[in-house]
Amino acid sequence: MPENLKVTRDDAVAVLTIDRSEKRNALTAGMWAALPGVLAGLADDPAVRVLVVTGAGPSFCAGADIGDLLGGPDSGDPMAQLRRDNLAAQAALRDFPRPTIAMVRGHCIGGGVELATCCDLRFTDPTGVFGVTPARVGIVFTPTSVRQLVQLVGPATARYLLYSGELLDAENALRTGLVDRLLPAGDLAGEVRRFAEVLASRSALTQRAAKEVVAALADGRDDEAVQALAARWYRETAASGELAEGVAAFTERRPPRFPWRP
Repeated sequence: MPENLKVTRDDAVAVLTIDRSEKRNALTAGMWAALPGVLAGLADDPAVRVLVVTGAGPSFCAGADIGDLLGGPDSGDPMAQLRRDNLAAQAALRDFPRPTIAMVRGHCIGGGVELATCCDLRFTDPTGVFGVTPARVGIVFTPTSVRQLVQLVGPATARYLLYSGELLDAENALRTGLVDRLLPAGDLAGEVRRFAEVLASRSALTQRAAKEVVAALADGRDDEAVQALAARWYRETAASGELAEGVAAFTERRPPRFPWRP
C-alpha cells in the first residue's frame, strides 16, 4: 500500500483516504500511478460493498502536485505519463463495481474534482470548495474529465468553471449539481457512514445493474445495446434468487438476505 493512500474497513464499508494533508492531499505522480492497483484490490474483495473516498485533515484533494506537471522526460509533452496515470486512476474509480461516495471537506480542486466526479455520489459540508483550474496553469483537461463534469453540471456551468478557474462554495456546488448532499458542519462523516450502511444492506445485483445501465446511457450507447444489457440483468435477478429473496423478505417483514455477490 502506498504511504499516502490509506485503506480502512469497517464491516462492508471501505474507506480510501488520500493522506498528504500537509499539501492539502495533492496527488504526486506516484500516487496517481498507484491508485488503480489500490482500487483493484478493493474491487476484488467481495466483503467490500461500498467504497468511500476522502482526504485526511481539512481538505479532500487539491489536485495533482504542481511540481510533477513538468517532470516527464519528453519536453514536447512533459505531462504524458502523468496524464496516462491520471486517466487510468479515473477509469479505475469510475468503473469500480460497487457504489462509491466522495466525502468532501475543504479543497476539492482540479484532480480532486476529477476523482470526486468519478464517484457515484458526492457529499460535502459547508467547508467544501470546488474548482476546475486548468486555465490557471495553462493545461487542457482531458475529454474524459470534461465529459464527467458536463454530465453533472451541464455545458454552461462546465464552460464557466473551465474558462475561469473560479471556485465554487458548497452551496453553489449543490445548486449546480456538482455535489448531491450538503450536510451541516459536524454531520458529514456520520451521515456518509449511515448512508453507506444503507447501501450495503440493499441488493448488490440491483446496484451493479443500475451502475452499468446509467453508465451506458451516459455514454450514449444505442437503445438496443442498453436494452440487451438490462435484459441480461433482469434474467440474473431470477436465476440468482435475488428477486425471490427480496419478495420473501418484504412479505415476511424481515430484512432481506440477498444471495447475489459480485
